[in-house]
Amino acid sequence: MNRQAQAAVLFLTGGAILHAGLTDLYLRYVKAGLRPLLLAAGVVLIATAIATVWYDRRERRTRTDAHADSDPHSDPHSHAHPHDHVHAHREPGIAWLMTLPLLALVLVAPPALGSYSAMRTGTALQKQPWGFADLPAGDTVRLSLVDYAGRAAYGHGRSLGNRRIRTAGFLAMGSDGTPYLVRMALSCCAADAQPVKIGLTGHTPTVLRPDTWLEVTGTYTTKRTKDPVNEGVIPFLDVTDAKPIKAPRDPYDESWNG
Repeated sequence: MNRQAQAAVLFLTGGAILHAGLTDLYLRYVKAGLRPLLLAAGVVLIATAIATVWYDRRERRTRTDAHADSDPHSDPHSHAHPHDHVHAHREPGIAWLMTLPLLALVLVAPPALGSYSAMRTGTALQKQPWGFADLPAGDTVRLSLVDYAGRAAYGHGRSLGNRRIRTAGFLAMGSDGTPYLVRMALSCCAADAQPVKIGLTGHTPTVLRPDTWLEVTGTYTTKRTKDPVNEGVIPFLDVTDAKPIKAPRDPYDESWNG
């Protein structure tokens, strides 16, 4: 691949990264906190592409000037054949197929990881948190699914008491028909995503469709089970109310820190 083709690929890569970083598309790949790094990487790639084109053109002009100065036609006593100069070979057009994945990145938004991945990956809830902050005042408390799962699994509900808990996640079904509410937790990017799961008991919806996003309200229960994939703890929530909701802007739970 010649320099112009390399510059084109660099430019398209940088443009695709900027497009993802300036929209919500990047949230399908990495944590929200990495957005500045993505934007910086896109700018650097585009600047590199422009610099590559500039240097290539400057070298071409230098070679052209040098060739003109040594052109045999300018010397009447020279007997060199006019076709003795070296011809540049064109690069194969198939090299441009490398740009297709970049176009796919821009044109096709991949779906977020869902119930299929969640039920085939062990729970990320395997390390006890350092501690739990006091809950805010009020009869009903909104908690992230990760926060509730940690308090229920390792705090044994002591920090929850009899408070009503409201949380949200997408639905997944166990092999025995048990419904689970799940959030995929990221350490860095979607490639290392792991699910945090809580089981649902009590007044669960009569019609359960995997990957449906639900907001549930309920209370702590001592019921728990072990994840069949990695033996991790899966606490339960005794549901009193559940309703479908729209999938959030960020489908991954970035409150998880591994």
